[in-house]
Amino acid sequence: MLSPKLHAALNEQINAELWSAYLYLSMSMDAEAKGLKGVANWFYVQWLEEQDHARILMNYINSRDGKVCLKPIEPVQTEWSSVLEMFQETLKHEKVVTGLINNLAAIAAEDRDFASSNMLVWFVDEQVEEEASARDMIFAAESVEGDKYGMYQLDKELASRTYTQASPLASEAE
Repeated sequence: MLSPKLHAALNEQINAELWSAYLYLSMSMDAEAKGLKGVANWFYVQWLEEQDHARILMNYINSRDGKVCLKPIEPVQTEWSSVLEMFQETLKHEKVVTGLINNLAAIAAEDRDFASSNMLVWFVDEQVEEEASARDMIFAAESVEGDKYGMYQLDKELASRTYTQASPLASEAE
């Protein structure tokens, strides 16, 4: 059974993951409106991944006889001045999420809830990957800033990014 504190924090994290999904969908739509279909695709894949993260947490709460409590999602920004700004905002946001995940891990450790600690290892590792990916995209966007052909090439490259279902969900489907 989840402690009340961890249960509440996991529900808050579900809301944070869904807000993240909404943010990335907004970035995808802004990029698409600007004719940057590859950038739009990169953020669309992020949108799908964030929904996976929320689903993993919902499944976990349900598996521990908890109740998932969905809350309204706060509005998100809808327009960015550049691709670079989008990726800078992505890194800033992912650092916030890392802090939230670390807080969940601390609560689970405090509770001596080893099952939750084990489940959260995947999220800790995922956040390392998310921040590294955002940093890579910032470097790429900085490299082509002001270069229309470079942006064209980057956009074309980002169009090839594909969605892969998060491993905790893929293993459940088997």
